[in-house]
Amino acid sequence: MAGIELYAGRKRRHRRTWTIAAVVLGAVFMVGGEVGALLPAIRAGFVTPGGGSDGWPQLAYELGAAFGLATLLVLLWARLFERRGPAALGLNARGPIRFLRGYGLGLAFLSAVVGVIWISGGYGVEGAGAFGSAAVGAALLPIGVLMLGFMIQGSAEEILFRGWLMQLIASRHGLWIAVIANSVLFALAHAGNIQPSSELAVGLANIVLFGLFISLYAAREGSLWGACGWHAAWNWLLGLGFGLEVSGMKIETLPLITDLTAAPGAAWWLTGGAFGPEASLVATAVLLTGTVVLALRGPTRDHGVEAAPAAA
Repeated sequence: MAGIELYAGRKRRHRRTWTIAAVVLGAVFMVGGEVGALLPAIRAGFVTPGGGSDGWPQLAYELGAAFGLATLLVLLWARLFERRGPAALGLNARGPIRFLRGYGLGLAFLSAVVGVIWISGGYGVEGAGAFGSAAVGAALLPIGVLMLGFMIQGSAEEILFRGWLMQLIASRHGLWIAVIANSVLFALAHAGNIQPSSELAVGLANIVLFGLFISLYAAREGSLWGACGWHAAWNWLLGLGFGLEVSGMKIETLPLITDLTAAPGAAWWLTGGAFGPEASLVATAVLLTGTVVLALRGPTRDHGVEAAPAAA
């Protein structure tokens, strides 16, 4: 029965966090995860404030610990205050199958974006990938570890924005307002990744498109697992498959496939400039196409976005 769970032998109604409070809490969860994970590591000398120059182990720790802790805070709030478990947030049945399917789709979408930019003359090869390295094992280690890190990071953002926040907004204001609102907030969370520029503006617009697409993907599938896989695959293949910027972040390690760089004279609107392919108009076209297809594709399935029966 929607909105009802059994606790201690009796039925208790879900609570709903107020929309404005949920937006503030979402920021608290993300900042709390980062501070809670990084402060001990900084004191131990493992993490350098500002990061970016201390290699892949620090990045792996940040992706796993900071985003993992943020996810834990979201799940604890949902369980202890709202009386909702992970399944009610969309982490429901057939998780591995849906995650792998989403992961494959994420790889395909990103490969299409990079492929079109490459064919259009936007990229040149800066160096060989891991399999062209003399020390293949050493090259594959960071790629594998960071794959797990991006699984945690991508899933954390989906649980927060598409699992928890989108459902709360939808339960009060309807699904479409929830889809648009969480997508805009998700883009704003990336607004400080690079200096203000044309690349940043297009990149944020594309992140809104990504949010619209992945929100509809989760709602159409009736689960959050596929969205988690899609998000993780997109980020990992960008930085660790092709050596490209992930929302403005450059990962300093040998990529798996090949190390691409912008071709001399290539327009920023083709390559995405300092923000990476996520600020490319090619990504705009691909994400817009996917969003339109999902928007026209039948009704949504309930993965928690129905109105809850009682408010806190």
